[in-house]
Amino acid sequence: MKAGVLYSGGKDSSLAAILLGTYYQVELNTFVFDQDRLIPSVEAAADALGYPIKKRVFEEGMLNKMVDLVVEKGYPNDAINFVHKSAVESLAGEYDVVGDGTRFDDRVPMLSREAVQSLMSRTGSSYVRPLLGVPRREVDRLVDQLLVVQYGETGTIENGDYESEIRDAFRARGLDYTTLFPQHHEQSLVVGRKVN
Repeated sequence: MKAGVLYSGGKDSSLAAILLGTYYQVELNTFVFDQDRLIPSVEAAADALGYPIKKRVFEEGMLNKMVDLVVEKGYPNDAINFVHKSAVESLAGEYDVVGDGTRFDDRVPMLSREAVQSLMSRTGSSYVRPLLGVPRREVDRLVDQLLVVQYGETGTIENGDYESEIRDAFRARGLDYTTLFPQHHEQSLVVGRKVN
């Protein structure tokens, strides 16, 4: 059975894909706001894992709505959760199983239990989060055994994280996002798989 896994190219979504690949035929899915955006680093990460990848594009206008939502709320959490839920919903219309790399100690993006139950009831798709019960230190330990990873500040790593494009949209509008987004937010990008 196929599993559509939301994929940023980072360590969490990569580890989730590896774990799900034990039981499912994994297809990686990276969502972008701009159809012209190229994702070579994310495609290279997918290739290192050995899974096929599809680039998906959010509906037109969503990026501007998300910038407006961040400005309105004064923080990015609601916008990032909305984008994540939209991506999960999109994949649930195509796959019987949808997965992602959300962890035990993640706050954003994170779908509530009620939202997950609603999603599965409406679509018939199973939403699987293999890292949901795993704290960060254990994720890091497993990642260290399995993957070669590059780290850097948001915007300096060419992964498929939603936040980078939202920050870029702030800059394009001439808006200062630095007071709205967390400082020193480390991102990851898988650049290889270790051979054991």
